[in-house]
Amino acid sequence: MKKVLFLKITFLLAVSLLVGCATQSSKEGINNESRTLVHNPVLPGYFADPSVVELDGVYYMYVTSDPWGTNFLACWTSDDFVNWEFHALNWPTKEACTTPFSSDSQVWAPSVIKRGNEYYMYVSVGSEIWCGKSSHPLGPWENMLDDDVMIPYDTTKYYHVIDAEVFVDDDDKYYLYWGSGWNWINGHCYVAELADDMCSFKDEPVEVTPANYFEAPLMVKKDGVYYLTYSDGITMDDTYKVRYAVGDNPYGPFTEAENSPVLAARPEKQVYGPGHHTVVELGGELYILYHKHRLPYVEGTAYRQTCMDLMVVNTEKKIIETIEPTDSLYINLPAKEVKQPITLKEIIAGSETISRYEGVKYTQEDNYQTIWRPMPDDVTPWIQMTLPEGKNAKSLAIRFEYPWKEYPFDCEVSADGEAWTVIYQNKGEEMAGSPLTISIPNNPRYIRLAFKTPDVAIWRIAVYE
Repeated sequence: MKKVLFLKITFLLAVSLLVGCATQSSKEGINNESRTLVHNPVLPGYFADPSVVELDGVYYMYVTSDPWGTNFLACWTSDDFVNWEFHALNWPTKEACTTPFSSDSQVWAPSVIKRGNEYYMYVSVGSEIWCGKSSHPLGPWENMLDDDVMIPYDTTKYYHVIDAEVFVDDDDKYYLYWGSGWNWINGHCYVAELADDMCSFKDEPVEVTPANYFEAPLMVKKDGVYYLTYSDGITMDDTYKVRYAVGDNPYGPFTEAENSPVLAARPEKQVYGPGHHTVVELGGELYILYHKHRLPYVEGTAYRQTCMDLMVVNTEKKIIETIEPTDSLYINLPAKEVKQPITLKEIIAGSETISRYEGVKYTQEDNYQTIWRPMPDDVTPWIQMTLPEGKNAKSLAIRFEYPWKEYPFDCEVSADGEAWTVIYQNKGEEMAGSPLTISIPNNPRYIRLAFKTPDVAIWRIAVYE
């Protein structure tokens, strides 16, 4: 088994599965009332490099946590691409995936795929590729090579060892694509067929770098045509984008399409730096999931958010049609009845940052481009909610800016707005997550969140009967 191997069974399984999917249908004649409405960004927070698998109607989205990764891997779960729950996986971690040659890079660019009854993960940690295995998408995960790395750091600095993605061909052969460049130039793309153990290669890797390639390769196949999609530019600014090249086999050669890039910055739509994508198939339609910059856009930062849009492969022209980024779209999943929160009579805050995208009113909207953030000098920020007459609150769900952080705060309730009772205390030592849910007793008229630190921000607050 070749040591340099790595199996990055990317969620691309989804991509690979979508690869065999039919050409997208147009929206004409479709009854959107029966479909699910998704708002962009789809996740509450800063997440990039998505990978998706599905099990029993639940979708598992693995992502890089920004800025520039964390020492663990995040996974979000949903049955509708709208309501997501956060999980922190047991593996990989920066501590468990380190060699003497590892760089300081954190956990990046996960790729998960299912084969048989097992799930395989290929993930970049420390500029190296590691491979894991689990019987369930949420784990527990374990390193397939014990404590060893699949594809080690390239000490020659010829290329950056990241961004592995798996492609499953029609003949059930598995291929791994990977590779980037240094200093945002000279990207190199490699491919090799995976062995049956899913953690080694059958043959030596082959370089298949197409024109204008930098990183994030992902293969999509339709009607015998191989579409190698990838990103170039700089992820920290608006030059980042999605390109593609066409070939007739997994090894190419690949010729960049005339209409490449197919997804690029659209400043008039407040879309900057879209890229590093995956593809999923839902009900016969393909959707691209990618990251873009948060708003307000600040060049040179890595606060990226995950979005979703329709992707159409035109098999007659042998092209991927230009992708139009949207604020929202209907996806081909049956609409589900979802419990709606109480419409508050009023919500106020002790202070809030003066910004077009930051205000306490935004915590009541289904829009993860906006957030509430207190003034930096407000050492005891608070938010107070007033319920309408006749509404009996039973629970409160909060989506904080960073779902893995523990924010110390008290939740208080009142019948008259003057006498307050503490019903919950979070000392910042035990409870994190998204959503973080609190039970509300005694049917109060007022609910207040009192924070013990100015370092807090909230995407969404929902009160339920």
